[in-house]
This record gives sequence, C-alpha cells and structure tokens, in this order.
Amino acid sequence: MKRFHVHLHVDDLAQSIGFYSQLFAAQPSRVESDYAKWMLDDPRINFAISTRGSRPGIDHLGFQVDEAEELAELKARASAADLAWVDEGATSCCYARSEKHWVTDPQGIAWEHFHTLGNIPVFNEKPAATDSVSACCAPAAPAPASTSACCAPKAPQAPEEAAPAAAAACCGPATRTRPCC
Repeated sequence: MKRFHVHLHVDDLAQSIGFYSQLFAAQPSRVESDYAKWMLDDPRINFAISTRGSRPGIDHLGFQVDEAEELAELKARASAADLAWVDEGATSCCYARSEKHWVTDPQGIAWEHFHTLGNIPVFNEKPAATDSVSACCAPAAPAPASTSACCAPKAPQAPEEAAPAAAAACCGPATRTRPCC
C-alpha cells in the first residue's frame, strides 16, 4: 500500500510542530532538532518538516511504499514517463534507511518514491564534510535516467536556465549541494 509523502521546509520547527499537531490532531511520530514527521492514517500520509531548507515551502512530494514490488512498479512508471529520473538505490537520509528513486515532473517538482527499510539515529550517514545547511534531498539539477545520485534532478528555475545541465552526484564529496532526506 502506498502512502503520500510531503516534505516542507520551515523556519521555526517548534512553532510548526505546534501548528501541524493541532491541524492533524496528532503529535509527530518522530521529532529531532531539525526534523519532525507525522505518519497519519487518515489521510494516509507521511508528512515531514525540517529546518534544512534555504527557504520555507514545499521541498518535494512522493510516495512511500510498503513493499519492494510497489517500488519497482513506481520505478517502471517513472521510466515510462520519459522524464528525468535518478535511481538512488539504497541510501540513508531523513533519519531512515531507504531504497529510492526520484523523478522530476515537467514543472520541476521533485517526486521521491521510496521504501523505508529502518530508522537511523542521524539525519543521514554521509560524512559531515559533505553536508551543507541547505535543503533536504530534493532535486538539484536535471539528469539522465542513468545518473545515480543521492538527490534527484531539478528542473531549471529561471528561463535563462532552460537548457538541461548534467546532474551532479549532489551527495558526493566534491559536488554535494544538499544533504539527503
């Protein structure tokens, strides 16, 4: 079964936890110094917030699946959509180990498809030298389907950036622009 996923960046985590706890009539299922997550059943959603973004707002959307077969189905759909997608494979971010891939829609919105395998005690397990205070793992640059990176590709933001750029492995030591989620 799939669960819709939304990840927002917020300026004030405590204030946002208070707001969303009231809005959802539920406390977060996980709270860290820079992150909170609600796993709601009605509606079935994985709603996460973090202070890791450069500006408040939607970082990415996605689908969390319960089974590896569901993830394979989503991967096939992403590939058939003929859009830029990145197979991240096994990774650790947002305090969890997951198997995932990313696809970017025509408007540049990142979609994360993932199967959570377990929790971890840190935001990600990448070396600290590769982290930045920037956003979560939302896409950073367009990439061909064969590119493997921690973060998915991001469509250009301004008209002068319309030509697709090759994706960098944003979580690699030399090119990382964002920490994973």
